[in-house]
Amino acid sequence: MSRAGLDKRPRDVASMFDGVANRYDLTNTVLTGGLDRTWRRAAAGALDLRPGLRVLDLAAGTATSSRAFALAGTDVVACDFSLGMLRAGQRRLASRPLPGEAGRILLTAGDGLRLPFRDETFDRTTISFGLRNVADTFGCLTELRRVTRPGGMLVVCEFSRPVWALWRTVYVEYLMRALPAVARAVSNSPDSYVYLAESIRAWPAQAELAGLLREAGWSRVGWRNLTGGVVALHRGHVPD
Repeated sequence: MSRAGLDKRPRDVASMFDGVANRYDLTNTVLTGGLDRTWRRAAAGALDLRPGLRVLDLAAGTATSSRAFALAGTDVVACDFSLGMLRAGQRRLASRPLPGEAGRILLTAGDGLRLPFRDETFDRTTISFGLRNVADTFGCLTELRRVTRPGGMLVVCEFSRPVWALWRTVYVEYLMRALPAVARAVSNSPDSYVYLAESIRAWPAQAELAGLLREAGWSRVGWRNLTGGVVALHRGHVPD
């Protein structure tokens, strides 16, 4: 499915991620030159985590970000609609158990448009590099708003629009030419990364995504660019 970025059929997208699960994290690190780790650390910092909070990590994949959240002492629900990704995450957690002072991680399957949680369940909700794979962006943001408690916060970490024209041109050329070539060398499903490149290129710019957050009911919406806008951290809050 090479054009799922423009026609995001949930079953097809889930199947695609099932196919890349075992080497997903390694491939991401190679394709981003290790910047994926920097971006995820920035997302964790933006969440203002502390012991006792309950966090929803949507599109958690192999629970790479979930582990970092739990190490801050929070209890994390790692939710994804790809069973293959969750199984890979379960194997990783079994091979590298969390230390005793960390919070807990619960892996669960779920659809971002029909989250299997009650209203106002979580203190923090977050989604990293997964929002653009959901069939209805506004619907997902609305669901995340529903399950976030008053006083809570959402952080979206997602590929975005580079702010400098020359850098934007170089970036788009890399996405459409170099990224698939690199993926063929390191991934067991390089065609999936053609989809990912297309989905990134079709994704709305920072201000447009911020507008969607406001429409979905989030307040005090803002964003911070990372790596010149290659990635943006969007934040929204639920009033007390």
